[in-house]
Amino acid sequence: MTANNERADWWKQAVVYQVYPRSFYDANGDGLGDIKGVTERMGYLRELGIDAIWLSPFYPSPLVDGGYDVADYRDVDPRLGTLEDFDAMCAAAHEAGMKVVVDIVPNHTSTEHEWFRAALAAGPGSPERDRYVFRPGRGENGELPPNGWKSTFGGPAWEPVGDGEWYLHLFAVEQADLNWGNPDVHEDFKKTLRFWSDRGADGFRIDVAHALAKDLDSRPLADWPDDPDQGEPGDDNPLWDRPEVHEIYREWRQVFNEYEPARFAVAEAWVVPEHQWMYASPDELGQVFNFQLSNAAWFADEFRTAIEKGLAAAEQSGSTTTWVLSNHDMPRHPTRFALPQVRSSVHHQLVTDWLLRDGRTYHEDRELGTRRARAALLMELGLPGSVYLYQGEELGLFEVADIPWGALEDPQALMTTHGDAIKGRDGCRVPLPWRAVDESGDFGFSAPVEHEAAHLPQPEWFAQFAVDVEEANTASMLWFYRRALGMRSELLTATGDTSLAWAGGYGDQVIAYERPCAGGRTLTSVTNFGEGPVALPAGEVVLCSSELLAGRLPQDATAWVVR
Repeated sequence: MTANNERADWWKQAVVYQVYPRSFYDANGDGLGDIKGVTERMGYLRELGIDAIWLSPFYPSPLVDGGYDVADYRDVDPRLGTLEDFDAMCAAAHEAGMKVVVDIVPNHTSTEHEWFRAALAAGPGSPERDRYVFRPGRGENGELPPNGWKSTFGGPAWEPVGDGEWYLHLFAVEQADLNWGNPDVHEDFKKTLRFWSDRGADGFRIDVAHALAKDLDSRPLADWPDDPDQGEPGDDNPLWDRPEVHEIYREWRQVFNEYEPARFAVAEAWVVPEHQWMYASPDELGQVFNFQLSNAAWFADEFRTAIEKGLAAAEQSGSTTTWVLSNHDMPRHPTRFALPQVRSSVHHQLVTDWLLRDGRTYHEDRELGTRRARAALLMELGLPGSVYLYQGEELGLFEVADIPWGALEDPQALMTTHGDAIKGRDGCRVPLPWRAVDESGDFGFSAPVEHEAAHLPQPEWFAQFAVDVEEANTASMLWFYRRALGMRSELLTATGDTSLAWAGGYGDQVIAYERPCAGGRTLTSVTNFGEGPVALPAGEVVLCSSELLAGRLPQDATAWVVR
């Protein structure tokens, strides 16, 4: 076990690796990654040097939304394994010195959940329906939706059930929103938190944490705006980031504190930075995802602002912040950095436009994207707080833009029309390549020789990024990740000191900061966004993302200097 994981508050400085189980490793040959696959690759994860693994949903699910449509919160999807497989995986992780974080999806259930089936059978006004957000429709016979709210995935957010009532689904139509005003919902989720904690889970990632509390009764539904903005929180927003949501997490904190050490949670809450700290407070979840870094385009001022906001939110919460470059919901960052760079306010649309045209709209400079990704990693790893990595980023994988429309699984692709089509998130969810040359044709993703095709098609260029290729090349991204993570543990997290001071004198195209490190020394991280090379401070250059030019740091590079 790492020195960091010996602490009760290990999560405050952890490196957490997100496993998207269906695309990690397929142990039984059905084309889907599974729990046994995670166990079989535990040595790979240990060698990478992470502190914890975070498992995206592995529960029974129709898989309309990649498992985020949960049919049973206290079981394992039979296609992914059994509860005994989860126990074995958890034991293997703990034996390897790693913690386990599981995904909880509390805003909605699958429409295949036993509660929702009971709600449909029970009819209007029943206790069963009160567990969800049902409302009568407008019109003479309830034939019109209660209002014009839109689903995040496209189309209306209300679905009729044939008896004059409609249910709310902020996401896919198969994901019915729960009513968190109902005590049954509260008690059932506390039962779920205890269930997985008792089986060895050390923490939780909370999906759509800012959406649970809703206001549908303070005014007529038809009077609310058709599109309440997630970025506009507060009493006037009926759906997002309402003050009442924090009562739920204070209740959950009491459950977390029943355990020794206390469990923690990290909130996926797309809220304004000024509100992040509430989710991360010691009285609530403990941490919240800071997406500022992943929203930044490759400009020094955008990254500097993202870091400043993350540190400020952490100080306000009394916790530590998190740093994220990629996850299962966004295009991979080497691709984002490889495309033409425009300000973040429009960069997302540029990337979406590139995806919609199968990667043919703009030139993807992969050499540049790789160089920037290496620089971004080193800059990120030096920061105080926790770092969340997404599977495959340690291989330097790029987004797979040219998945045929007919092969896509993301509900965004299925629910949007050609006029406002969104290709979705499948390009970052393609199964990992483990072997470049493999007779099975899926780069070693499936263990058996005879197996079903991988659930998403892998491109031929994956061969260049296969694990066995990168393990044989000491200049590869995989080797760089292993060195950087090892050095972070040795120099920074071992001290327990989470302070940071900005280093001046570099100009506005350089991000430089100092951290106390092991042995009473100081580590300076310098990232050069400018066109010309810059001088480094005195000391030993212990790691650099690119080769130095006559001792100077080139453009799109980061160096760590210890003195």
